[in-house]
Amino acid sequence: MSYSVGQVAGFAGVTVRTLHHYDDIGLLLPSERSRAGHRRYNDADLDRLQQILFYRELGFPLDEVAALLDDPDADPRAHLRRQHELLTARIEKLRKMAAAVEHAMEARKVGLNLTPEEKFEVFGGKDPEQYADEVEERWGDTDEYAESQRRTASYTKEDWKRIQAEAADWGERYGALMSADEPPTGEAAMALAEEHRQHICTWFYECSHELHRCLGEMYVSDERFKAFYDALRPGLAEHLKDAIAANAARHTS
Repeated sequence: MSYSVGQVAGFAGVTVRTLHHYDDIGLLLPSERSRAGHRRYNDADLDRLQQILFYRELGFPLDEVAALLDDPDADPRAHLRRQHELLTARIEKLRKMAAAVEHAMEARKVGLNLTPEEKFEVFGGKDPEQYADEVEERWGDTDEYAESQRRTASYTKEDWKRIQAEAADWGERYGALMSADEPPTGEAAMALAEEHRQHICTWFYECSHELHRCLGEMYVSDERFKAFYDALRPGLAEHLKDAIAANAARHTS
């Protein structure tokens, strides 16, 4: 069975002009001609065209493609193995490139399309990306990090203002609780610890009680977190750690 140049162009997704060019340079000679002299391609020609297009997709120039395909010692299966290896490597490279582009897209959205002035307004003069590299290095391969990146990518300026307002309100109430000498194992402290966990779940990622317990430990062991919470009220970081642990225990026991 043979096919016209127009049919082959349709099969392969190339132009008739391309097939004419391949014929002119001796890269793909049609095996048959019609009585009127029109090109006719058989299945072997289609196989060769497939090989040509594979190599072209991989960036090989036409003269190198011809040399590869016309090598008398070449095994057709070796061509396929070579192309499979090259394509697999290219797919992996493209996958990494796609991931890098996605990361760049997310990075641009961390500011949520805010102007620099709006960004610092929302974050109270602090750079929200100050520890971005460290965060990614420590937790970049976790599901929680991926989920947080996915969610925050779509947040607006108003969303961030709401997050900040909720956090500020919680901080004021936790400071008042400590001023009233409420113990971290008491019902009031555990309720605010649970509210703290729910805030993370609502805005960033699903935070289990066990993960929340780990965060509580970090709020004391990492001087930066400790300074942040103790700035709300001296001793708050340690008090919160104990309240989180007590709250986790009652939910997981």
